[in-house]
Amino acid sequence: MEIFSALVERLNAFVWGPPMMLLLLGVGAFLTVGLRFLSITKIGYGFAQLFKKREARDAGDVTPFAALMTALASTVGTGNIAGVAAAIAIGGPGAVFWMWVTAILGTATKFAEGVLAVHYREVDANGNRVGGPMYYIKNGLGPKFYWLAAAFAVFGIIGSLSTGNAVQANSIGDALVSAETGYGFDARIVAFILSSLVALVIFGGIKRIGAMASKLVPFMAALYISAALIVILINIAAVPEAFRMIFKYAFGLQSAGTGVAIGLMMLAMQKGIARGLFSNEAGQGSAPIAHAAAQNNDPVNQGIIAMLGTIIDTLIICTMTALVILTSGVIGQDCLASPAVLEILETGTTPAGCETGAPLTAMAFNATLSGFGNHIVNICLTIFAFTTIIGWSYYGERCTAFLFKERSIPVFRAVWVLAVFASTYALSFEGDGQENLVVNMFWLIADSLTGLMAMPNLIALLLLSPVVFKLAKDYFSKAG
Repeated sequence: MEIFSALVERLNAFVWGPPMMLLLLGVGAFLTVGLRFLSITKIGYGFAQLFKKREARDAGDVTPFAALMTALASTVGTGNIAGVAAAIAIGGPGAVFWMWVTAILGTATKFAEGVLAVHYREVDANGNRVGGPMYYIKNGLGPKFYWLAAAFAVFGIIGSLSTGNAVQANSIGDALVSAETGYGFDARIVAFILSSLVALVIFGGIKRIGAMASKLVPFMAALYISAALIVILINIAAVPEAFRMIFKYAFGLQSAGTGVAIGLMMLAMQKGIARGLFSNEAGQGSAPIAHAAAQNNDPVNQGIIAMLGTIIDTLIICTMTALVILTSGVIGQDCLASPAVLEILETGTTPAGCETGAPLTAMAFNATLSGFGNHIVNICLTIFAFTTIIGWSYYGERCTAFLFKERSIPVFRAVWVLAVFASTYALSFEGDGQENLVVNMFWLIADSLTGLMAMPNLIALLLLSPVVFKLAKDYFSKAG
């Protein structure tokens, strides 16, 4: 296990090295400036458009609201609970700052993805509107870039089975099966029930997925935010110190040595950006697959709605999780000290006695809401992960259909359900002394696959940016 974990750590370090971080932040900054900061100034306009009554003639399979909820179903997941905790445990509180940076710049990226998704979408053999990076690469950049579209689809299939399936099922198993949570449910029963529920939804296609997401996502977001606000208000005196730690650790200022400070800052950047992208998927190219199905004939209008996902996911929900953890006092100074962080840099694992992932978030809630705080986390985590599994199934399905046509969809759905069952059962663990190693390893795998998906998409966004800029300029010149 240790050898495999070390190999995964090396892959993750390569994928999320300086070139990838510069590409991700650079594309977001380039699009933000090129769009004249409309991704920031038009946020209020975007929420107004989200609830606007649509014309019946608009083509598409789900409402713009359902498309956003489907995208949020896949983004508001374990990344908001376990991912933020892992980012803080491995990268320090400063990772939260870099998550914010990724989110702010990611609004422009999400906008561009939504615009291109609708502008270059197609009608498949079943009469459904389909799109996403593989389609806007093929239709926007031409046949000579088909290899790039195929690369995204391949990474999308593999990434969906890891990021959207195995990691989520593992988190549900950890919340419900592990004896440490106090539930100790039989893994086989949890696997059977979960896979059955997933099958009931995904075999109904995007319309059933959108309908389910429209109901579950607002409910689960409201439940989690309400619980987090209660914890933060109870610990309100610790909020200023939490923000101070975020900014201090973001630049490695907790260390007196210049070399160590740079290393700590790079670690915070790496984990913050990786977790930010994993959480809100801005630049990853997954969300535009959902937005391509929206009943909206205007690409820019859907792009405005698409960018709201980053605001809701990272700037609101992830920040809530971070503040709960940092104000509850569950992270000891020993776990944030330079020697502990250097151990993380060298081994890729958190030191003994330093929690990570969902258990850390559960500890934070329970420290304030003693007796039932951990239950809130487990319930929210289960719902979050379930909706993520459903949302990501559609992404993997569309990537599969792009490469192997629509006849492959039933096969993919069957494989997806089987993978949910196997992952819930096989990836569940019960206190074997390797919890932190296993949790960190799965997150590192997810991070690596997320980065591999992002690369083709970010290249396409750069090359197609003139189209995005022109469409946006024409839309707002008419809208005033």
